Order: sequence, then structure tokens, then C-alpha cells
Amino acid sequence: MTERLQPGDSAPDFTLVNDTGESVTLSGLRGQNVIVYFYPAAMTPGCSKQACDFSDSIDRLQAEGYTVLGISPDKPEKLAKFRERDGLTITLLSDPEREVLEAWGAYGEKKLYGKVVVGVIRSTFVVDGDGKISYAAYNVKATGHVAKLRKDLKLDA
Repeated sequence: MTERLQPGDSAPDFTLVNDTGESVTLSGLRGQNVIVYFYPAAMTPGCSKQACDFSDSIDRLQAEGYTVLGISPDKPEKLAKFRERDGLTITLLSDPEREVLEAWGAYGEKKLYGKVVVGVIRSTFVVDGDGKISYAAYNVKATGHVAKLRKDLKLDA
């Protein structure tokens, strides 16, 4: 299993394709705070709820200086359908080879309905303007996670 990232670690850089086929590179966002979250599969109930929560909060997050990147192993075509179906306004990135998921410790063994399986570990990180991890959370819940993140980042004060 890949080692888990901790606050203070350098964020592993990546270049991934979004749902429209454009490349997005994490290091190209230096100087900004970036929320990077990993989710198992587009168009599933939990992942839809989480993506909609981020989309519903995007104006406030952007006003506080945050960019949001959602990453899954789905192909760009499926991500485009996901965006269209759910009216998503966040950036969705495709990692079908799971290289970024693995580099960030967001792919490996997890418990699913009491069984140990290998898959995407729902995780959220905040990368500061210098490219360092300032927040890391693994095995997050899809429902209520954005509200908890906003509270942890003191954005609702």
C-alpha cells in the first residue's frame, strides 16, 4: 500500500485530462490553495452527493481562494456525462491508470460493507500555494464531508 500523505508533505505533482480533454497540472496552480479530492466512481449515489456538495459550495470556496479538483479513475467521456447529468461546476479529472490515486495514497485496501477490498479510498487534501499538503483526510464520508471540510478550514466563521 502506498504511504499516506501528511500535512507538510510535498504534494505529488500530476497532469491529468479533464472531462473536456484539456490537461490540468497541479504545479500550474502554484500560488493558489487547491482542494484535491478522490472519489471512486462518477454517477454513483455517494460520489454524486459529494460532487454536488462541492459544486454547491464552489462560489464560497473560490471567494476564499480555493480551487477544487475531483479525481476518479473514470474516463473523460464518463466525467462529461457526470457533469452534464448533475450540473457540476467543479473540475473533474480522469486517472484511469490510477497513478495519481496511488501516489496520493488514495488507492489500496479499504473496508466496504465489512469486507476488505482494493479500490479508491475516498480522500480529500488541501494543497497550499507552495505545493505543500496543509490538510489530509482519508476514508471520508461522501455525505456531509464538504460541510466538515469548510468547518475544518474555518471557512464558516
